[in-house]
Amino acid sequence: MSAAEPVQEFFSIGEVCELTDLKPHVLRYWESQFRFLNPAKNRSGNRVYQRREIELILLVKHLLYTEKYTIEGARQKVDEHRKGGELRAAARAALTVQTLESIENELKDLMRFLSSDT
Repeated sequence: MSAAEPVQEFFSIGEVCELTDLKPHVLRYWESQFRFLNPAKNRSGNRVYQRREIELILLVKHLLYTEKYTIEGARQKVDEHRKGGELRAAARAALTVQTLESIENELKDLMRFLSSDT
């Protein structure tokens, strides 16, 4: 019996970009606009993100890109979630939406591939 793979706790900016489908300059800009996005830095000065920060990034992405909030509106909405004790639930919901959209896009690509193959 093999040991279970350890759960990754910290992520580089490159890994976060891959997970969230965002560019590094977008993440850095959001850090300047949302004070709760403040990743730690390692000894080399590189950003190190935790899972909860990735969830918050996905929430911000959902508010800006899907719900079409402005930066200020998204900031206010996150503050409302925080004050209502719903921040984690809202972040998890945004993660679920992101995951479903990703699966839907992959299925569409697969359907196009399969229909072009016949």
